[in-house]
Amino acid sequence: MELHELTTYLDDYLGVADHPDYSHALNGLQLDGRAGVTRIAAAVDASEETVQAAIDARADLLVVHHGLFWGGLTPLTGRHYRKIKKAVEAGLAVYSAHLPLDSHPEVGNCAVLARALAVAIEGRFGAFQDVEIGWWGKLDEQRDTFHERLSGVVGGPVHLIPGGPPRLSKVGVLTGGGGSMIDAAVQSGLDTYITGEGNHHTHFDAMELGLNVFYAGHYATETWGVRALAMHLEGQFGLPWEFLDFPTGL
Repeated sequence: MELHELTTYLDDYLGVADHPDYSHALNGLQLDGRAGVTRIAAAVDASEETVQAAIDARADLLVVHHGLFWGGLTPLTGRHYRKIKKAVEAGLAVYSAHLPLDSHPEVGNCAVLARALAVAIEGRFGAFQDVEIGWWGKLDEQRDTFHERLSGVVGGPVHLIPGGPPRLSKVGVLTGGGGSMIDAAVQSGLDTYITGEGNHHTHFDAMELGLNVFYAGHYATETWGVRALAMHLEGQFGLPWEFLDFPTGL
């Protein structure tokens, strides 16, 4: 399949042009590559290690959540140069989708993780520049039982701030660094909020506002979107794919 045909499809499917994001996210095709795509690699981060793994996997396109340019206008020197040089020499294209992939109703991190947790999705919450990113829904489960089950789903330890009721009923998911959205979760009437990580003071925010917060890891909550997106592309275009797993433990 032609690279630019595929990336045009991705831009449209994810709503990249109409979706706000951080100024340096640069959603879409970040690095050109070979004209044809026969194999895709998917990963959370466009790290040097991930780029090399995609090359070793003989991928033509690397699809990531966190792209190449978070630092903004940066000289092509040092580690930044090494990473770009490896990809260019191998003909590896890089496509990144940040908030558009977090918020997507079908393959987004938030919606896919919510469905994996058997949350019956009913609505949105947690706006960035007037576009809501997270999803909430109903779930009837004891907090401690859910804590154990969530740890199994994300494959690692989960930190609980037990500010809300011991039985969950209205649960929201906003993946990644969503600690700043605790107020938004409370204002949406949630009793439980699942995200990746947050600052120290968010413990007191959650306890004093009456909200259960589960910090399940930034990386662990954001593997869901790229895998779902790669699976979608396989279904649409018959392109084989591989998930490159490089957990940070954060």
